[in-house]
Amino acid sequence: MKGKIALEEHFAIPDTLQDSAGFLAESVWNELSVRLLDIHEKRLKLMDAHGIEMMLLSLNAPAVQAIPDPKKANDLAIKANDWLAEQVAKRPDRFQGLAALPMQDPDMAIRELQRCVRDLGFVGSLVNGFSQINDPNVAVYYDLKQYWPFWAENEKLDVPFYLHPRNPLPADAKIYDGHPWLLGPTWAFGQETAVHSLRLMASGLFDQHPNLKIVLGHMGEGLPYSMWRVDNRNGWVKEPPRYPAKKKLGEYFQNNFWLTTSGNFRTQTLIDAILEIGADRILFSTDWPFENIDHAADWFDVATISEADRIKIGRTNTEKLFKLKL
Repeated sequence: MKGKIALEEHFAIPDTLQDSAGFLAESVWNELSVRLLDIHEKRLKLMDAHGIEMMLLSLNAPAVQAIPDPKKANDLAIKANDWLAEQVAKRPDRFQGLAALPMQDPDMAIRELQRCVRDLGFVGSLVNGFSQINDPNVAVYYDLKQYWPFWAENEKLDVPFYLHPRNPLPADAKIYDGHPWLLGPTWAFGQETAVHSLRLMASGLFDQHPNLKIVLGHMGEGLPYSMWRVDNRNGWVKEPPRYPAKKKLGEYFQNNFWLTTSGNFRTQTLIDAILEIGADRILFSTDWPFENIDHAADWFDVATISEADRIKIGRTNTEKLFKLKL
């Protein structure tokens, strides 16, 4: 399929490059670092070769979210966003930007989101999971009431918020002790992001802000397979939920969430996601440079789904959600 749009596609600036070290073998670090720092050379050639018309670019992880000092986090977000805006300006027909945000301070995050959308022309934001605020050993999640003014502004601006994974902090990762292979994209990324997403659903956030648009990668971080059980476990016990939200969590999942195919190139999983959330809410992505563009595109172009769904997932859903003018 030609004309695909991909939206979990990462870059690094020199200040954040080392944040991506250690996720892959040291033997491929040189290749990965070149991929991360490149925008207009190898990346663009691969896009051309595999039918990708546009990428929405976002900063690598955890980057801003791992800086406990709010001012320093804000400074890095501004620096990365300004650099990204310069790259997009060179080829706006091929690239658009997703803002990095200093969620350590909700007011700073609001101001930076406003600046990126209104002044830089970014089409949304991507945040790398929880933030560390002052204390590097404590993870802070965005269902907390201190973030609700941020969510109100996000809804007002009407731009999607991509909740991207990061590893749990060492103090919260005892279950992985002695098994480091379970960290990162193998398992911990998905588990961490799924729990964060469920916290958002259960908090009542979407009752107050029903037009929020949240994007999850990797075909939904395992949630499509689990949402029925989340809402229907122990069904014979007629006891109301113990969370503030007014609806079943699956309703928020179906109404406020979109999923991408990033780094999860399996047709059975795609079909499950379609059955759970609908083809209108799934978006093509590759997860470059951590996954290969050819692996994503070659799989998606022949996946056993209808051509109508292929066009939706490959292009038009993203056009609509991010209000792209192609």
